[in-house]
Amino acid sequence: MSVLSRLFDRYLGLPEPTTPDLDVTRDLRVPMPDGVVLLADRYRPRGSGPLPVVLIRTPYGKHRIDSKATGRVLASRGLQVVVQDTRGTFGSKGRFSAFHQERDDGLSTAAWLREQPWCDGRLAMAGASYLGYTQWAVGPHLDPPLEAMCLGVTASEFTTTFYPGGVFALHNMLTWTALIGTQEEAPLGGMLPSPRQARRLRRAMAHVPIDTSDVAAIGKEVPFLREVAAHAEPGDSFWADTDNSAAAAKMTTPTSMITGWWDLFLPAQLRDFATLREAGRRSRITIGPWGHDLGALRAQVSDQVSWLSAHLLGDTAQLHRSPVRLYLQRADRWLDFDRWPPPQSTPTPLYLLPHRALGWDPPGEGGPDTFTYDPAHPTRSVGGPLLAMQEAKQRDNRDIEARSDVLVYTSTPLPHDLDLIGPVSATVHVRTDTGYADVFVRLCDVDPAGVSRNVTDGILRLPAGSEGVTRAEIELHPTGYRFLRGHRLRVQVAGGAFPRYARNHGTGEPVGRAVRTRATRFEIFHDAEHPSSVTLPVLGAP
Repeated sequence: MSVLSRLFDRYLGLPEPTTPDLDVTRDLRVPMPDGVVLLADRYRPRGSGPLPVVLIRTPYGKHRIDSKATGRVLASRGLQVVVQDTRGTFGSKGRFSAFHQERDDGLSTAAWLREQPWCDGRLAMAGASYLGYTQWAVGPHLDPPLEAMCLGVTASEFTTTFYPGGVFALHNMLTWTALIGTQEEAPLGGMLPSPRQARRLRRAMAHVPIDTSDVAAIGKEVPFLREVAAHAEPGDSFWADTDNSAAAAKMTTPTSMITGWWDLFLPAQLRDFATLREAGRRSRITIGPWGHDLGALRAQVSDQVSWLSAHLLGDTAQLHRSPVRLYLQRADRWLDFDRWPPPQSTPTPLYLLPHRALGWDPPGEGGPDTFTYDPAHPTRSVGGPLLAMQEAKQRDNRDIEARSDVLVYTSTPLPHDLDLIGPVSATVHVRTDTGYADVFVRLCDVDPAGVSRNVTDGILRLPAGSEGVTRAEIELHPTGYRFLRGHRLRVQVAGGAFPRYARNHGTGEPVGRAVRTRATRFEIFHDAEHPSSVTLPVLGAP
């Protein structure tokens, strides 16, 4: 076992390896029915007979240090691992068509593995993010089923993350476009930061039309960006065959999930978990203080060791825990629950009030607050669940809250700690003068020094051509968070959050091709007839 492997195990906090002498076979040729050959590397304990296979399918390169490390970590604990480059990436032939190809190729790979003399017929899958999606593309459809799945920061469908609330998630979509468009030429597959590339990417987020922003970002076209921009309108069925959520309830495979409060896939992954639990499936989830980052990766590898060892090697020692384990932010505590959302949490409305106040009692009479959103000078956003780790999570929001196109509502200081664990939503009564608008709502934590830090947020595209007062129901990201005594809660309401989300041009033009802009005047109502509020999952009494 190498010194690097020992250091990696120590970093992950893993138990000592049981079989450190490994046999690694490079570039196994896996044929697909259409003649395309996909390449894979195999890791296994040296001298062992037929074993179950843990399949990991990646578009990021089986040669990358994280893929190699995962293969070695699992194999050195008695498991056999096959890491495969997905179609059209690195050594695998064919054309990479993001998400659309993974079901057929995954099922064909599973069938091939079961025919190999070194496989005992049992299969499991593991991986995070897109590697997690490749599991969902196979798991509900494979017969005989997988023995186990380890799903890190991922979901059974990605389209609600492409277009949360019907709004194009510009920052995350262009960030991933730049990654997959440059990874085969970049050092270490793009794992090393490139300040020059980051600056160019940031500038490209302001480029219009959006469907050519790939060229602005990296100097060439990327099919994924063109597809996700072209199919952003309501009712488009382009992504329908990539959605595995309906089949999740029928899947019998035991699943273990890792996610974080700041991960972009958190809402969809929690829906998957709830679906599996409601169907009586064996599943567990861990929600940590992570984003789409190294903290989640560290937890994911440790989770894979325990879950796969239990279901493939019979080592069930670490299975005796609650189905839900979550970290309560700002309290520095891990909590266990039997289900999600925790039954101990009560959905409690916090109302927008006159004079930019927040309170637990419904409003009385009062006129609306107004602002104008100008897409030529869009409302900015900082922090949140971003792929770009250096920009994600909590940030100081004071500069944004000082803008004239952001409404800010603030509570009095809390007399005691306030714990929130569960889904968060908002109801905002709004009227616009164009009928083409988005509503962005963000909950912040204001400390005694006045620093306002984002906790959770959400956005909604209003129905095209909306007239009159519209009741906007907005899903915010779930959270697990403690507001400390003496802190204040704050709610922002705005017409956008750029560049995290593509600006609404106010013209009704398709997202991918819009260039012209038109300013929109907003009225936000918060009176007895039109009470606007944020519904919080309060643990105990508010």
